Amino acid sequence: MSENIVLTTGIYDLIKEHLRRRKTTLQEEQILLDQLKGAKQVRRKELPTDVVTINCEVKIKDVATNEEEKYLLVDANQEKVKKGKYSILSPIGLAVVGNKVGDIISWPFEDGEKKLEILGVEHHN
Repeated sequence: MSENIVLTTGIYDLIKEHLRRRKTTLQEEQILLDQLKGAKQVRRKELPTDVVTINCEVKIKDVATNEEEKYLLVDANQEKVKKGKYSILSPIGLAVVGNKVGDIISWPFEDGEKKLEILGVEHHN
């Protein structure tokens, strides 16, 4: 996991609002609050290209199983899980947002803690 996640100010505010509405588990909330404390906020055009954000496809490997998956992270109202579009505020979105290629993240998913490695990030406009 990066020392500090990098977020656009818009995504930072979105996550803060999501937490304020109590939409996460206590474990998720604690991780996110810690991440937000040290998060570096940047403007969209200053966001490094290897950092996960909204409107990007992220390739992730489950470290335990070596299975690779791709997720397209979108605005909450555009989520279509059957089409591989996941809300930036879904568990997978919250787990990886602000992290960069090469980072390994531990996240308390509903079916247990998973270690995920970010293999690639492709931005969509």
